[in-house]
Amino acid sequence: MNTDSRPNGRLILASVSPRRRDLLQALGLSFDIQPSTIDEIMDHELKPEQLVLNLARQKTEDVFTSISQKSHSERLLVLGADTIVVLDGKFLGKPIDQEDAVSMLKRLSGRHHEVYTGVWLIVRELDGSTQASNSCEKSMVHFRALDEREMTAYVATGEPMDKAGAYALQGIGAALVEKIEGSHTNIVGLPIPNVVSLLRASGYPILGLP
Repeated sequence: MNTDSRPNGRLILASVSPRRRDLLQALGLSFDIQPSTIDEIMDHELKPEQLVLNLARQKTEDVFTSISQKSHSERLLVLGADTIVVLDGKFLGKPIDQEDAVSMLKRLSGRHHEVYTGVWLIVRELDGSTQASNSCEKSMVHFRALDEREMTAYVATGEPMDKAGAYALQGIGAALVEKIEGSHTNIVGLPIPNVVSLLRASGYPILGLP
C-alpha cells in the first residue's frame, strides 16, 4: 500500500495479523501495516477488559512513537488491538505446541467461553496535538462436545498454533463451534462496529462518509 499523504490522514494498523488486515480491507480502507515490537505480558491480576485494553494501548503507543518520529507533516492515525480467550476466569493464550493446543481444546469442548478484544486509536492532528480513544468488546462462543480424534486432527492442520484459545472461527475451527453470541468479527480479532465508531469519531470517513 502506498504511504502518500491522504486528505483525512494516514491510517496505520499496529498488527501483522492477517485476520485484522482482511477485516479492515473489507471496509475498503487504505492503510499501512507496522507491527509493535513490545513483549506481551499477561497480567493475570487484571480483569479481561483491563488486560486487552492495556495491551492494545501498549502496542498502539509503541507504533505511534516509532512512526511519529519519522513523519511530521501529515495527520496520523494508529490503530491497535489485542484479543484474549477467557475460560472460567482464566486467560488462554496461544498454544506453545500441539500437545498444549489439544489440551486447550479439551478444556473448551462442550462448554462456552468469552472472547475479549480491546481496540486503541491514537490520532495526531496537523497541529501536533494528539488524542486517544478506545473500546472493548465481549463475545460468547459455545463449543460442541468434541472427541479426541477430532481435536487431534484439527491441531494437525496447524491452524490453531498461532491462535488464542487454539482455534480460528474464520477457518476450519468454525466446525468446532455450536453457536456464538455477540460480534463475529470480535472473535476473529477486530470488532468492526467498534473500529468504525472510533474512526468516525476521529473524523476518518467510512464509505466516504464522516
